[in-house]
Amino acid sequence: MNNSLNNSPFDDRSLLSKLAEDNILIAGVDEVGRGALFGPVVAAAVTLPLYAIPRLTYIGVRDSKKLSPKKRRELVEPIQTIVSSWHIAEATVAEIDRLNIFQASLLAMKRAILGLKVLPEVCLVDGKFVLRDLDISQEAVIKGDSKSAAIASASILAKVWRDDLIIRLAADYPHYDLAANKGYPTPRHRLALKQYGSSAQHRKSFRPCR
Repeated sequence: MNNSLNNSPFDDRSLLSKLAEDNILIAGVDEVGRGALFGPVVAAAVTLPLYAIPRLTYIGVRDSKKLSPKKRRELVEPIQTIVSSWHIAEATVAEIDRLNIFQASLLAMKRAILGLKVLPEVCLVDGKFVLRDLDISQEAVIKGDSKSAAIASASILAKVWRDDLIIRLAADYPHYDLAANKGYPTPRHRLALKQYGSSAQHRKSFRPCR
């Protein structure tokens, strides 16, 4: 176990702006689906005490982009067991088109945090910006899913949840190869948009969907 911890790519403690006690409750929040053409943007947040962070590293939490779909799925239940609270939220396609994808992503992350049954004392937010009108101390962490185990865990939960959602929706929209591309702009997806036009779940504010 010690070797696993020593090799950890994460150091959540160093990301906090003040000296943090081991029992301080921290949260990590991240969004997925920002670059997709289809479906909502989904965010997840997790809360746990700082002393529990090494347990996430020990079970194999890493940057979700560096994990296989199978490994991400295997980590969902262990993450949910370790954290004190977790919540998944989304911003809909209509909200993306009305607000823009940047603002919709922030909205989804804010909803994820506010949905936590156990609120944190400080929240690590993936990206350059903190969330507006949120009465919780925050730290923005660029490339946070590679620096914070809390953010990486949230990213894994959000990714698996969104992938499952898109797979379920794929049966209703068979032309777009959604089970394979998860809504992202692959060549087959772009070709289908040209042949069949966009669906009710496509983001009309995105150029390929117009």
